Amino acid sequence: MRGDDVFQDELFSYGGLGERVPEKHPLRRVREFAEGALAQMSSEFEGLYSKIGRPSIAPEQLLRALLLQMLYSVRSERMLVEQLEYNLLFRWFVGLPLSEHAWDATSFTKNRERLLSGEVAQTFFAAVVAEARRHRLLDDEHFTVDGTLIEAWASEKSYQKKPGPPPTKGSGYGGEVLQRDTHESTTDPDARMYRKGLKTGWKLQHMAHAVSENRHGLVVATSVSACSPRAERQAAIAMVRRLKKTATPRTVVADKGYHEQDFVEELQQINIAAHVPPYKRGSRRCWVDPGLYDRPEYAAGQKKRKWIERFFSWLKTTAQLRKTRHRGHRKLDWNFTLAAAAYNLTRMATLIA
Repeated sequence: MRGDDVFQDELFSYGGLGERVPEKHPLRRVREFAEGALAQMSSEFEGLYSKIGRPSIAPEQLLRALLLQMLYSVRSERMLVEQLEYNLLFRWFVGLPLSEHAWDATSFTKNRERLLSGEVAQTFFAAVVAEARRHRLLDDEHFTVDGTLIEAWASEKSYQKKPGPPPTKGSGYGGEVLQRDTHESTTDPDARMYRKGLKTGWKLQHMAHAVSENRHGLVVATSVSACSPRAERQAAIAMVRRLKKTATPRTVVADKGYHEQDFVEELQQINIAAHVPPYKRGSRRCWVDPGLYDRPEYAAGQKKRKWIERFFSWLKTTAQLRKTRHRGHRKLDWNFTLAAAAYNLTRMATLIA
């Protein structure tokens, strides 16, 4: 018998949103880990809001919505709010009941400064890493460090000469005055005109750094700096020093760009071996023990180094951070750290499943 094609709005809906989500849906495990991390941050959230006044949108809901934006490659916060209005899966993950309308897209803008001042992304990332450690998914001895370039939200035409006389001493070798000492972007002063190779063009970019552990490739430390080979090594050393508070690093694997005296010797001072590839014989001085390259742990570490490249690939494709949508290191660092937490949640859900 043919059914009737009659549409009528239902006054009541029986059953919860969770019943519409399949039992084996990957977001169930992601939400479970995210809830475990957010539960540790309740006291931090209390300190960010006033005790009186009209209740605001729960910060936990805002964070879960931003996680969805990265996990599902939603281009903008306006499109995210549109999805929250009719997508039952998104509503269930965020914790938004059917009886309520999704909030306005400007709510993210208004609350971003509050979440930035409270370093919420950094605290959430640390809580996610603690969840991974609780499930014994982390390697506390062997790590990989690397950096990547993120294009700035600024045009090359905004890179103009600074007002005033040029400096007498620059940031180059021996105090040489470089172009970055006399020019900067009027749109994003933290961005630098930079290129990583001779075959690539000059662009206004930022540099993002990460440290991953070598068991499952989970990210355990993040940082953002100005574009510079020296800044890349300095950021790596600073992140490794922070790791010593919660782990006991023995080896740090890196690519050939880190095979420099300052990086190798700084790690040696804190009893950590730098596993960096060799240069061609006679081209440059080798700063590590040549016998390192015959040891099996060196070859194993170089294979594990590919894990961090997967994170950068996910960051620029799925999380859509090939080009930042915000200006300045402060907001980029917040977004980059939250993206690392989202990546860890997806990896943890896959590993535990």
